[in-house]
Amino acid sequence: MQKMWQGRFSEASSELLEAFNASIEFDKELYAQDIAGSKAHAKMLGKCKIIEDEAVNKILEGLDQVKSEIENGEFKFNIADEDIHMAVEKRLSQIIGAEFGGKLHTARSRNDQVALDFRLFVLEANLDLAKLLLNLIKTINSIAKEHKSTLMPGFTHLQHAQPVSLAYHLLAYAFMFSRDYDRLISSHKRNNLSPLGSCAMAGTPHPIDREMVANELGFNGITPNAMDSVSDRDFALELLFNLSVVFTHTSRLCEELILWSSSEFGYITISDKFSTGSSIMPQKKNPDVAELIRGKTGRIYGNLISLLTTMKSLPLAYNKDMQEDKECVFDSVKNAKNSLIILNAMIEEVKFNKENMLKATKIGHLSATDLADYLVKKKFIPFRQAHFITGKCVALAESLGKDLSELSLNELQSIEPNISTDVLELLTLESSKEARKSLGGTSDYSVDIQLELIDKFIKSQEI
Repeated sequence: MQKMWQGRFSEASSELLEAFNASIEFDKELYAQDIAGSKAHAKMLGKCKIIEDEAVNKILEGLDQVKSEIENGEFKFNIADEDIHMAVEKRLSQIIGAEFGGKLHTARSRNDQVALDFRLFVLEANLDLAKLLLNLIKTINSIAKEHKSTLMPGFTHLQHAQPVSLAYHLLAYAFMFSRDYDRLISSHKRNNLSPLGSCAMAGTPHPIDREMVANELGFNGITPNAMDSVSDRDFALELLFNLSVVFTHTSRLCEELILWSSSEFGYITISDKFSTGSSIMPQKKNPDVAELIRGKTGRIYGNLISLLTTMKSLPLAYNKDMQEDKECVFDSVKNAKNSLIILNAMIEEVKFNKENMLKATKIGHLSATDLADYLVKKKFIPFRQAHFITGKCVALAESLGKDLSELSLNELQSIEPNISTDVLELLTLESSKEARKSLGGTSDYSVDIQLELIDKFIKSQEI
């Protein structure tokens, strides 16, 4: 079958070339964007008197039929068509005749056509993923509100550090995901410009109206330089980078869920709905959802590096290398959507073991910093010296098989005679948590402010 571009060629394409060159097997996912772009382009061509109204009407009707055939499973994708753009145009010409179908590509190149289709897909993905992140933030915030008084150890170096509330710990993730959300929305706003009308790389001599097409497709404006419009994929790279950061955060959360669900921690129970068993050990209950999301992080990172590497040395303008831009984006978007949906559903049904969390706070001398702060504030001891004294008290507690908060006044005074009875109340876990009233701290006062900030963030988003 003759190619639409084969006029200057004297030999037919090798079957090897056809298979190697074609992108139809994956870029057919862009059919809706391609047809929407073609309809907007046809309307503009008619308004600008570049093609006649009869051709416009036939093209619009024909494109609607092509879309219906694809969505009904009647459309026959053929590798000889190379890509979704050629496949749609060929079928359109079969439906309405080449006399009319052939006019659609006036003042357009596959270069700006694919840049448009891909940009529309990425922009839609930005908003879809942002909505999923917002759902996750709502879920985390809702759970946090229920656990302001649930004590647990805060960690550094995976060692017990200071007492915190579960609400405080979860809010850390809520703020991470809120920044991820902002990045997706910011990227959408920055890249919501139409490249159509750039043609191959230098624009067109036809009297087109790029702004009309941009408005028709919901863009905020047009890209200002045709060469840049067809030759860069920074909008796709931004999405891949943003998803890499999202998965950095989901992976950290999943790692903690995995740890917390283990016998060693016992902080949570993951619902049977989101767990699996072992093929050989009948007692096992595995946190496979969290592990899979954690595992997909490498895949998401790899897709970013793949496209960065593809783009890094390309001369301007369009190069066929850029055909490699879509599969990595499609893969990341699909996996990100699936992961965020199931992560949200799993977290909604997690059960928290408050008793085990509280028990864990009594291991590791979590009020040690409070003792040092007490010596500084109440006894006017320099912090470095107070740090040393507290360390000696911890060593004493260790030798007695106690937690620091369980030492008696006499035992504390055996290390530092200036310590008085008021220290005992300060060394309780609740007092330790409540002492940190600074903005961003662990006290109920500070946590309430953080919850309010997340509430305001959620209410302010309208996408």
